[in-house]
Amino acid sequence: MSTYTESTRFVAERRDRLDKLVGEAMPTMSRTQAQRLIEQGHVLVDGVRAERAALLVEASSSIEVSMPVVEIDPAAEAASLVVLYEDEHVLVIDKPAGLIVHAVTGAAVSGGPRGLSLVDVVRAHYPDAEDLQDGDYRAGVVHRLDRDTTGALAFAKTDVARDTLKDQWRARDTLKQYVTLVEGFVEPTAGDIDAPLGADPNDPRRRAVVETGDSAYTEYRVREQYGDEAALLDVTIRTGRTHQIRVHLEAVGYAVIGDTLYGRRSELIGRQALHAARLGFRLPSTGEWREFEAEMPADMRTAVETLRARHGVAAADSVGGRGR
Repeated sequence: MSTYTESTRFVAERRDRLDKLVGEAMPTMSRTQAQRLIEQGHVLVDGVRAERAALLVEASSSIEVSMPVVEIDPAAEAASLVVLYEDEHVLVIDKPAGLIVHAVTGAAVSGGPRGLSLVDVVRAHYPDAEDLQDGDYRAGVVHRLDRDTTGALAFAKTDVARDTLKDQWRARDTLKQYVTLVEGFVEPTAGDIDAPLGADPNDPRRRAVVETGDSAYTEYRVREQYGDEAALLDVTIRTGRTHQIRVHLEAVGYAVIGDTLYGRRSELIGRQALHAARLGFRLPSTGEWREFEAEMPADMRTAVETLRARHGVAAADSVGGRGR
């Protein structure tokens, strides 16, 4: 929900695109911000709410821009935020389990219940970052992790950073490495899964390997094997499809432990045992390549230690550390 501060009114001096006129009349605002304000319904032209940023406005038209201010949820202010790296443009956050990255579209539009999101928490912790406070329920979001997946997540503090990082994600110029616990004896001990993913025709909540789906590529390597019960895998994804790791591993017979959507509940852990351990990309500010690590969370460490003890397996290399 948004409230409004003062409105800015001006008269178009020439015939031009609405977003361009708004951007020029309000020089502290980027054109991307102007476009979002228009698309979110905060701009009137001759008293009528504009629907398109590209709307051609006639000279002498009256334009009114209302600046929304996002109301901060007290729960978001109270929530902790573990930051692995920060500069003026970008954050790398160690996302906890149980937190959605941003509100679902329908709930955000209707104003209905949607639960606390990472966008809410970041806004509450960075009230001076203007590009995060414009009412966009996805402001700053570059990529996503599922609600119960933990680990390293990049978050843009500025529109410039968001555009730059999204370009890297589209071009697949990033490093995305995970650790996960899966069911069964994994053989071969390393492999590639190249299988297209799309909507599951039998369940709208799920994704599936479908011939007409989007290309998806996953690499895995067994780090530790626990008898026939389970294995600890290192996983690298070259694409970033919804539920990609969970669907690919289930498709080859090794469901992620604790994944109730693609597998089954587990006494080892109360969620899917999937963690984004390492994230690499070029910083928007300098172009420098950086990699960031997020330590394996306590619930996954406990599950691993239980399996090691149960099967007499010595610890392999640990996952942990901070950005480097």
